[in-house]
Amino acid sequence: MTDFGTSHDQARNDSPAEADPLGGVWDVVVVGAGPAGSSAAHAAAAQGRRVLLLDKAEHPRYKTCGGGIIGPSRDSLPPGFKLPLQDRIHAVTFSLSGRFSRTRRSKRMLFGLVNRDEFDLRLVQAAEQAGAVLVTGVTVSGVEQDEHARTAFVTTADGRRIEARAVVGADGSASRIGRHVGVTFDQIDLGLEAEIPVPDSVSEFWAGKIHLDWGPLPGSYGWVFPKTDSGTLTVGVISARGDGEATKRYLAEYIRRLGLAGFTPSTESGHLTRCRAEDSPLSRGRVLVAGDAAGLLEPWTREGISYALRSGRLAGEWAVKVAEADGMTSVRRQALNYAFAIKAGLGVEMRAGKVMLNAFERRPHLFHAAVCLIDPAWRAFARTTQGHTTFAQVMRDHRAARKLASFAAR
Repeated sequence: MTDFGTSHDQARNDSPAEADPLGGVWDVVVVGAGPAGSSAAHAAAAQGRRVLLLDKAEHPRYKTCGGGIIGPSRDSLPPGFKLPLQDRIHAVTFSLSGRFSRTRRSKRMLFGLVNRDEFDLRLVQAAEQAGAVLVTGVTVSGVEQDEHARTAFVTTADGRRIEARAVVGADGSASRIGRHVGVTFDQIDLGLEAEIPVPDSVSEFWAGKIHLDWGPLPGSYGWVFPKTDSGTLTVGVISARGDGEATKRYLAEYIRRLGLAGFTPSTESGHLTRCRAEDSPLSRGRVLVAGDAAGLLEPWTREGISYALRSGRLAGEWAVKVAEADGMTSVRRQALNYAFAIKAGLGVEMRAGKVMLNAFERRPHLFHAAVCLIDPAWRAFARTTQGHTTFAQVMRDHRAARKLASFAAR
């Protein structure tokens, strides 16, 4: 790991400007070292390309996130990656605004839980092991590119210009690279979260299970994710942006109902999740966007880690093709191929998720009754978290699911 302005042993990525870790022409520059950026850097570096991975923060760093690793996330990790699991989840307790609680269990693990600081650090390390060069302490201010040039320039807050044949923007939901590309959103939600250290007796009670509460605000829900190895509970809520005070009240009431109000949180934080509009661009010239920077996440659950890992890997693979492209016609073709790959996979899932969210906003009680009382609905939920199916496949293959979503949306 390199701090901004210091030297770095670039291994097989020799730089023509040895005094400047950012110098020379890079095949791929990735902005943002979260799951999307690290996955993109790994995918590009694994092909032997000269890859620079930039981040303004040094890892490990705290990230507001429940840290749930579902099946699609697990299946998208770099080869040999060892998940730093804090807990393995086999049970879910559902409630409807604190009432009508029901616990469903699975013999097979539903998903795992991680702390994002440790998980993200390991992803960065995997990218470095593949050959990517990490430089931290860099605040990226934007991108400059000429339609006829063979390279683009990533600009930094202190006036530096980093030359690249291809750029991947993975700098979060308030992405500067996304702004350059022209990413637009049609759904913005506010998530609030508290990391609550608890005694061993409380931690043991929560081990192996999570809590999901379908909330009082349209489209809202709350969660408890136990981090048993570190003795903390991640408690959070999410709802549509617009009434932050109501969302705060929901979190406070949720914590109180759970009997956790007597424990002092070690961290309290919030963040906005932004979901792309269906016609939002995914590239501009030599620049691709992935993960939160592209607005890629599951609209109903707002799950973003699997979307970041999957889109990041695709962005890294197609960025190599953009870097190798001869002429802007070829560059545009490769960028369009990237967009098609995203839309054919994640785009289909997002479309189904928006249908689910639309129905859930109107009749959350139907969703609660389905997962609590109807075994096929519970199995579909479980198989989705395990990575055996998706919401899109469930709605395509099961007439009852389509009818439920259609009725609930009325």
